[in-house]
Amino acid sequence: MIVLKDILYKVTLEKVVGNTSVAIHNIEFDSRKVSLNDVFVAIKGTVSDGHQFIEKATNQGALAIVCETLPEKLINGITYIQVADSHKALAIIAANYYENPSQQLKLVGVTGTNGKTTIASLLYQLFKKAGAEVGLISTVKIMVGDVAHKTMHTTPDSLTINKYLREMVDAGVEFCFMEVSSHGIHQKRTEALSFEGGIFTNLSHDHLDYHKDFAEYRDVKKLFFDNLPKTAFALVNVDDKNGAVMLQNTKARKYTYALKAYADYKAKVLESQFTGQLLKINNQELWVRLIGGFNAYNLLAIYATAELLGLETLEILQIMSVLESVDGRFQYLVSENKITVIVDYAHTPDALENVLITINSIRTGNEEVITVVGCGGDRDPQKRPIMAKVAAALSTKAVFTSDNPRTEDPEKIIAEMEAGVPAENYKKTISITNRKEAIKAACQMAQEGDIILIAGKGHETYQEINGERFDFDDFKIVNELLTLLNK
Repeated sequence: MIVLKDILYKVTLEKVVGNTSVAIHNIEFDSRKVSLNDVFVAIKGTVSDGHQFIEKATNQGALAIVCETLPEKLINGITYIQVADSHKALAIIAANYYENPSQQLKLVGVTGTNGKTTIASLLYQLFKKAGAEVGLISTVKIMVGDVAHKTMHTTPDSLTINKYLREMVDAGVEFCFMEVSSHGIHQKRTEALSFEGGIFTNLSHDHLDYHKDFAEYRDVKKLFFDNLPKTAFALVNVDDKNGAVMLQNTKARKYTYALKAYADYKAKVLESQFTGQLLKINNQELWVRLIGGFNAYNLLAIYATAELLGLETLEILQIMSVLESVDGRFQYLVSENKITVIVDYAHTPDALENVLITINSIRTGNEEVITVVGCGGDRDPQKRPIMAKVAAALSTKAVFTSDNPRTEDPEKIIAEMEAGVPAENYKKTISITNRKEAIKAACQMAQEGDIILIAGKGHETYQEINGERFDFDDFKIVNELLTLLNK
């Protein structure tokens, strides 16, 4: 039996009306899911305010209401708990409800603009190969040991996080690697979680539709490190000037990694090919299957984290040499007529530039580089012209197309991209709104030895248009088109 007062432990209460010694069923913040004897937490969201649905929740059987503003009409028999911050309260309540599972395993959070999914997923792979029971909470999926669950957000809501962490603990999971987004930090989804460590990758232009400016975006990321306990480690990339900022106020043990600057963990790229690269990490050489400078950073972060979590150096290096790339992250195929296709999630200017620089550093110079790229609708419009400028500058040909337009007109998005292309590169670009047709055009343009980059969606197997999700898998589609064209 779960008693209301027990799940309110450590919640800062402003006012309580009613009895907190009652037995409760579930916690919900979506009024549509409320049933008999549930606790409804009214959250002020970006789209709607849960306070508007308090009456609906009580009509559906809610026994207790947690809110920032008490309703004018209070119903006898229902307990009302007023708090200053419903997001924070939900996080603490969720952790208490699931008996604080993050304290019963080693949870490591990965934050930054690019590299979160790759680092979290490769750490999951590495520790699994080392024989540990492992969990993963990422953009791509949630893994409880070997069991996969779909996810809709980079960092899920507090209830979902704690629910899966509880499943992990019950399944004997020892380590969990989790992506921590700026939205997740800002909305207090990671509050009340006990972290063994935190990793900072880098910071570049993203999510400025949500955060008012870059400084706020940076400071929200910093909050994650500010809140780490002294028992945790903070591992940051100091080649990014924001790495030092993340460490300014943290109580955690401080560690750094870099390819250029002085750091605790250093790496150097010795050789690079499409099949992999030779790295030197802290004076140890190893061949890895993942390519590009950006992956050198990711692999260095993985190496450092594994060592900080107690794995032996030799074992870490041996496992790293067989790690496979993550779906939609520099995922490539070579067609029968020797066209190389790379599918990558690069959806920020910095990520796109990194991928194209990597491609250009490996190619001989005789091949064409044809980039297919779009920008998501209802998201940061400031990056659209920059993405197009990068694609046009670093490709032989750039095809601008639709990504996930959501509720925006895809042609308007493409027009905003085109505005960023300087006159000298304009002839290198074409625009085809239909994404499949854009990929087809790239395949038709490519000759033997050429390279096609399809950027922006990566692992996603859908296209989101006006609230609906349609099946769309870049990797699968390009494979089918090249097979047809080869016949």
